[in-house]
Amino acid sequence: MKKELKIFIASLLFAGAAVFSFAQEITTASAYFKSVSDYYSTLKDYEADFDIKADRLEMSGKVSYKKSDLLRMDFTSPAEQVICFNGDMLTVYLPDAAAVLQQSVKGEGNAATLATSNGLALMSRYYTVAYEVGQAPVPLEPGSSEKVVKLYLNRRNTTEAFRYIKLAVSAETKLIRRVEAVTTRGESFVFNFTDYKLNQDLTDQRFIYDPPSSANNYNNFLFSE
Repeated sequence: MKKELKIFIASLLFAGAAVFSFAQEITTASAYFKSVSDYYSTLKDYEADFDIKADRLEMSGKVSYKKSDLLRMDFTSPAEQVICFNGDMLTVYLPDAAAVLQQSVKGEGNAATLATSNGLALMSRYYTVAYEVGQAPVPLEPGSSEKVVKLYLNRRNTTEAFRYIKLAVSAETKLIRRVEAVTTRGESFVFNFTDYKLNQDLTDQRFIYDPPSSANNYNNFLFSE
């Protein structure tokens, strides 16, 4: 009887150790998302190629970011289109319309915050975070050799513009590889980011944009009727 009891106790201890070891290997989606946000907070600047798909519309170009609130997007398609945020002013140049849209933007909700750790923190505040298919890396898409961790962000309340957001984070670098955002109307926006270049000591001059003088100017376009 004593022998069987010892074996039973030893089995319990072994099972407990195995469960503890397994628990240590589990990373919650929220914790993983925070680790991505923390990593972005260490970046001084970066550049990357991007492409955007919105319904039938496709755009591409290069994005430049400098900590903590400088952002510029130079488009190759549509050619010469530019979006620039210098920390205070958002400028959008639309060459096809020969128009320059400008908006003074202040506070944590500015256009640049989504490219920062603060922006990611805001996303975790307003969206619940879960794994889309589990914590193990999976192919970016069927047939792809690129492995990513896929996260699913679901809005906490109905006031948010996006019903849900999907993030594909590179398993190797922890850089955001793909963002898919779906609005309350069912409109889908897909952003792909590739060929990252990190910490190049970009100067503030990179984020100064002088649009063509021949373009028509429209100020405070975000709030105009």
